[in-house]
Formats: sequence, C-alpha cells, structure tokens
Amino acid sequence: MSGRRQPVVGVLGGGQLARMLALAAAPLGVKTLVVDSVADACAGQVAPLLVADWTDFAALEDFARKVDVVTFDFENVPAATAHWLAERVAVFPNPHALAVAQDRLVEKNLFRDCGLATPEFIAVDTRASLDRALAAIGAPAILKTRRLGYDGKGQFRLRSLADADAAWAVLGAQADAHGLILEAFVPFERELSVLAVRGRDGHFHTWPLTQNWHTDGVLSLSLAPALAIGQLQQRATELARTLAERLDYVGVFALELFVKDGELLGNEMAPRVHNSGHWTIEGAHTSQFENHVRAVLGLPLGDTGARGVSAMFNWIGDMPDAAPVLRTADAHWHDYGKQFRPGRKVGHATVCAPDGAALADRLAALADGLGRAAQAAPALRELTCRQDLLRPGPVPAK
Repeated sequence: MSGRRQPVVGVLGGGQLARMLALAAAPLGVKTLVVDSVADACAGQVAPLLVADWTDFAALEDFARKVDVVTFDFENVPAATAHWLAERVAVFPNPHALAVAQDRLVEKNLFRDCGLATPEFIAVDTRASLDRALAAIGAPAILKTRRLGYDGKGQFRLRSLADADAAWAVLGAQADAHGLILEAFVPFERELSVLAVRGRDGHFHTWPLTQNWHTDGVLSLSLAPALAIGQLQQRATELARTLAERLDYVGVFALELFVKDGELLGNEMAPRVHNSGHWTIEGAHTSQFENHVRAVLGLPLGDTGARGVSAMFNWIGDMPDAAPVLRTADAHWHDYGKQFRPGRKVGHATVCAPDGAALADRLAALADGLGRAAQAAPALRELTCRQDLLRPGPVPAK
C-alpha cells in the first residue's frame, strides 16, 4: 500500500526565514527542501539542505526535480537563476517581481506608477552626477546602492553637501557594477509596514499595519497592530493590492512605509516573508509563514486578523537570557540557531496581550527583566500616548 505523497516547497536561501517557513509547512503536511551556498545555514537544522551555488545548474536541476514549487528566503538570489528555474518548475513570487524588488530605482518608479508617493530620488552613476543630484534634492540625503542592500548595508547618509566626497569614497566603486540612487531624507513621523499575501487564485489579504523602530538600519522592535492609524490601514491595503496585481505576485510580501504629514510614502518592498511580520506567528490567526506556504501551493489563505496586540524584540549580534521571556505570560522565544556576530539577526521574542494596557504591563516587566528598557521604550511610549486602540478587531480580508 503506497503512502500519501506530501508536497515539497523548495526554498532558495537557508536563513531564519527559510527555517520558519519549514516549521510552518510541517503541520500542513508539506515538506521543505532548502538550497544555500553554506553548509551551516540555520534552516538546515530543521529541513533538508542542499549546498550549492546559485550558478551550480547541475545541482539546481536536481533540486527542481525534487520540489513542486520554488520560493525565496531572501531577495538577492540572482534573477537569472530564478528565470532558469521557472522554465523547469513553478516559481513564486515570479522572477519579474523578484527583479523589480532587487533594484531600488525600478522599485521606486513602480511605486509612483501605482499611486504610492515616495521621497524624491535621482539615479547616480558618476561623481559628477552625485553633485547634480545633491543640488536638486539637497541635504540631508541618503546615497544607496540600487542593488544588494539590506538592513542598512550599502547606504551612506549625507548630512550636508560637504559629505559628498566621503559618500563617494564608500559607495562610488559600486556605481559601475550596480548603480546608485540618491534619496531625500524624510523627517518621518512613524515607520510602518504592511504585510500582504496574494494567492495563486488572486485572493488577497493584509495583516494589520505594524509600527517599526530601527537601530543602525536594522529592525529593533515592532508593535502590531500599529495604534491610531485612522484610514492608513485602508490606504496601505489598497496600495499593496495594486502592487501585487501589477506584478501578478503570489506569496507574502512586505511594503515598508513612512508616515509624513499623515500620508504614506513608499520606502521599500521585500518580496518575501519579512522581519516585521514575525509577530504573526503567535499574534495573528494565521502567520505570514503559513500563509506564504499556502499561497505558493495554491491552498486557501488563512485569516490574517490579529488575536490582540503584540510587540516583537529583535535580537541582533547576541541574545539575552531567555528566562525572563519564558516566565512572562504569552511571551515566545525564538532562537535561530546561528553563531553570534555583530550585526547579525540571531533570534527574536514576541509578547502578546489581549489589549494595549495589558501589553504595556507585560512589555515593561519583560524589558526590565531582560535589561532592555531602552529597546522597549518606543513601544511603551506609543502604548502610553495612544489609548484609542486598545482592543483591535480583525483586519478585513478585502
């Protein structure tokens, strides 16, 4: 008697996102096969790992034969590799969506085409063009690589026009290979992200808006649902839906947003599950990871409403003692199984509560026990100052 065949999702990239995708897939009866170029990729602790370079097409041919669908752990997989795989197996999100999100200039132009305002930006490819761009945009501004930048990497903040030489010394060598973009600095009021999922049948859902705080360009803390957002949830959902339909996107993605004068400005799009959505594992009816697996396999999408209010700490470089988290009601510890090193995301913790007042109490006690009062302070201020959303309901799916 033959057994039931389980579907297999192939994941390009073996970091913590692939790890959490594999953990979410298993209860659905879905297997995962991960490809990464390093043998100690942390997803290999929970799923089979194929060690191969992105141009090792013999290994990728074998990989494609073993999986039903391919998706991504991170967006810097070469678009050429994604296109090559798409000729052999279903790839979601599609290679075009991946390519758009890999280039900040193309991405910003798409945002504007879809009705999402952005900070001013100008392409830069020479030292002289940097001067012209600065003359047009002014300072402060941020010079970024068009490709391969994440978590604050590949960026230089120019506080005045006098910083042009220093910025070019750091990033100018990448102008020929990848191109650069100068963006106006936005004195934003809040940083938000909207996590969205679109199925193979076109069904579309968003999770509640998340408010985020960063340290040195890396996410430090998230609060979800974001408080006192008014009509911003509806507007963010409309914009995310427009982007998803324009790209024929399948799977989860994150749209990172600034709030300036009560309006949304587009920052970046991540064509994958996202750090600011980790709270959904315990804080939403269906996590971003489970819904991504459902979407790429063509399964019905799950409810994206929040169960209450959640705050997520990111652990960067190393992790504190887990005991205070484990002793806190409805708090959840996640260790990615990575070696510690400065600037590396090695884990997170999420604390949940039925309402904002209870979350503030739990978060304050937890931060004190962890010795992380400074990290928790922005969310505690938000919970203290904005008392108009203490018991959020589910976000409409449409």
